[in-house]
Amino acid sequence: LLTLQTHAQNYFQQDVDTKIAVTLDDKKHMLRGFEAFQYKNNSTDTLRFLYIHLWPNAYKHDHTPFAEQEYANGNKAFYFAKENERGFIDSLSFKVDDDEVSYESEEATPDIAKIDLPKPLAPGASMKITTPFRVKIPIVFSRLGHTKQAYFISQWFPKPAVYDRKGWHPIPF
Repeated sequence: LLTLQTHAQNYFQQDVDTKIAVTLDDKKHMLRGFEAFQYKNNSTDTLRFLYIHLWPNAYKHDHTPFAEQEYANGNKAFYFAKENERGFIDSLSFKVDDDEVSYESEEATPDIAKIDLPKPLAPGASMKITTPFRVKIPIVFSRLGHTKQAYFISQWFPKPAVYDRKGWHPIPF
């Protein structure tokens, strides 16, 4: 008899339950919102920080990873776009379980933020994260944009990056 041993993967998914209230100002092409999400740590690791995607900031200036990729691919419209044609996300004020926390973001990758947690998030534990936000919707360059009053809304709110058995995946837009 041949005995086979199988090794189960150490698979898990973090649990994120998000609630968002948002309004669209179709004159200024702005979203204004408030987000609250419950983040449950289903890993076996204790988390001391979270990476948050701020993907509308991919449209913030001409040297984001998105801008550089567009230019490298021969798409120069975004690179030469006027500032008022670009987009961003701002007015963020993160709280973790009602405690204000700061976040940091690099100029080269403004679409990724790091929040240091006020206390470690143990395996099986959860926390509530809230923030107001404002998004300036760019003209259409990619998945998020507008053409006059026609809107293409994708990847528009702050959301945690993937955390899996290989660690964090804070990938730019």
